[in-house]
Amino acid sequence: MQLNKIQDIIIADSQFLVIESLKALIESEGHYNLGGIAVNRVGLNKLLKEFQDSLLIVDFVNIDFQGVDDLKWIRQNYPKLSVLILTNSLTTVEFASLSKMGIRNIIYKNVGKEVLIEAFNVTLEGKDYYSDEILGLSSYHNKGEGEQPQSLTASEIEIVKLIADGLTTRKIASYKAISHHTVNTHRRNIFRKVEVSNVNELILHAIKSGWIDNIEYSI
Repeated sequence: MQLNKIQDIIIADSQFLVIESLKALIESEGHYNLGGIAVNRVGLNKLLKEFQDSLLIVDFVNIDFQGVDDLKWIRQNYPKLSVLILTNSLTTVEFASLSKMGIRNIIYKNVGKEVLIEAFNVTLEGKDYYSDEILGLSSYHNKGEGEQPQSLTASEIEIVKLIADGLTTRKIASYKAISHHTVNTHRRNIFRKVEVSNVNELILHAIKSGWIDNIEYSI
C-alpha cells in the first residue's frame, strides 16, 4: 500500500489518556487523518462501514469485545482494513489466536513515538510488525513454553458458574448487584487468566477444574 496519500485511522479504545495521545500524534503528522474514535463495539461497527480501507488501532481488552475472537468477524467482513493491536499485555493464547486470524501487527502501549509511527506505516504497507516484548512472546509460543494460566478468585469462579448456567451479562450484574461494565471487566479478566477465547472453552476448563459438574452441561 502506498503511503503518499492521506491515510484514515480509526481508534478503538476506551482509555482517555491513550485516545488523547493517539489523537495528538495523528493530528501532528501530515499524512494521517483521524476517521473516528470508538469506545464500544456499536460505535466501531459504524466507523468500519465508512472507513473500510483504513488503519484500525484497537485494544480488544478496553472495548466491549468478549475476547480476541471478536476480531475474526472484522477481518472476515473488512478484508481491506489494516489492523494494529495496541495493548498493555498479551497472553500466549491471545498471541496464537491473533496470528491464526492473520493479525501480525502488535505493539505494547509503552512504546515511544518513533515506534508508533513505524508501526503505523509498516502495518499500512501490509507487513508484519511486533514490538520487542511481543517478539519475546512469539519465541515462547513457538517453543511451546507459554506462561502458566493464573488462578481465579472466588468471585471470578462464581461468575464462571453463572456464565455456564447461561446467564447474560445483565442478569449476572443484577444477581451480583454490580454494573454490567464490571461484569464485562471480570469476564475479560477470566478469559485472559485461564487463557481461553470463547465460552465453550471456558466451560470445558471449568469442568476440568471441578468448578461445575459436567453432567449438567453439553458442549
